[in-house]
Amino acid sequence: MTKTITAVGFDFDEKQSEMIEKKLQRVSYAEEHIIDLIVRVKHEKEYSFDIVANFRWGVQANVKAEDFDFGAALNKVMDVLDQKIKKEKEKVQQH
Repeated sequence: MTKTITAVGFDFDEKQSEMIEKKLQRVSYAEEHIIDLIVRVKHEKEYSFDIVANFRWGVQANVKAEDFDFGAALNKVMDVLDQKIKKEKEKVQQH
């Protein structure tokens, strides 16, 4: 799984970079199913996370979350991503 993490309109501080890396470990169970994971974070008035996961079987999942707090936005998007990955794995295993 190739991870691309980009900040748009600001630079990550060290703590934010570490938080993202740590949270992405939560979906490491799906590494063999995902070709690449693209994380884009924008910061205007609030933090906006946009994650695209490209699965080996050609499906692309796009999840988003926003919050004024960096950590809260990250937690929200990771919850959605985790659920999406589990659903995709179930679909593939059923066929």
